[in-house]
Amino acid sequence: MKERLPIWFKKRIPDSKIMTEMEGLIGNLHLHTICESAICPNQGDCFSKRTATFLILGDVCTRNCTFCAVKKGFPLPVDEDEPAHLAEAAAHMGLRYVVITSVTRDDLPDGGAAHFAKVVTRLKKEKKAANVEVLIPDFQGSLEALRMVVDARPEVINHNMETVRRLYPEVRPMADYQRSLGLFRKIKELDSRIITKSGFMVGLGETKEELLEAMKDLRQAGCDLLTIGQYLQPSPQHRPLFQYIRPDEFEEYACLGREMGFIAVSSAPLVRSSFNASELYDRSRRKQGGIPKL
Repeated sequence: MKERLPIWFKKRIPDSKIMTEMEGLIGNLHLHTICESAICPNQGDCFSKRTATFLILGDVCTRNCTFCAVKKGFPLPVDEDEPAHLAEAAAHMGLRYVVITSVTRDDLPDGGAAHFAKVVTRLKKEKKAANVEVLIPDFQGSLEALRMVVDARPEVINHNMETVRRLYPEVRPMADYQRSLGLFRKIKELDSRIITKSGFMVGLGETKEELLEAMKDLRQAGCDLLTIGQYLQPSPQHRPLFQYIRPDEFEEYACLGREMGFIAVSSAPLVRSSFNASELYDRSRRKQGGIPKL
């Protein structure tokens, strides 16, 4: 679908000086961000606030999801200095809430779980007051890999469902709907205090009924926080955009999500799973009966 973006996607041009400063810091430490790799529309906002979502385990993914702009192919070996470099960047930026995601590394025996754990452990050692959120792949369903991440004690573990059950073979051909749902049950079994989080993109060809069913599945699996945002086609080679969802429809999904029992929901066209993640976490903790901090 090729057409002009709706008016509600208009954004201010970010400060070029701050953008250059952030790009320099990240580049000098040999780090990657999902902001850059996934061509996130909120990159300017995040960089202007001197924050970012770090992308670990390289910037090349072993999977072939049709929606994602991250490079695909054969990754380089894991950078063992990455935990230290990431902790240095977080300290330099003064981050009190650090969000870490990764490419999917099916080439590694543990899917990169041990590296995730090293990063979280280093951050908690260097920045004792910081909260950490990780956005993890499915580790091909490995309980032992997931246990490594849980044992590192991040405050939030996120795994994005991305889309509805019917569209998985087209949108996430190397993933599995039930396997992804199962992660949330396993996390809660391993440590019920950890806050769980997931996200959907809309406009991929799903129906409202399918999305609501997927939201119910996610909540029943033990997911606490939910994000819903508009899919934007990164290039003509990616999955086509089927429709733009109006802001009032996003607000309806937010209301329905809260009625289903999600502790907090962020739903709007430009919402991404890691955008303003600290605010969603804070909202969840302010709610009566919120989950105790680790």
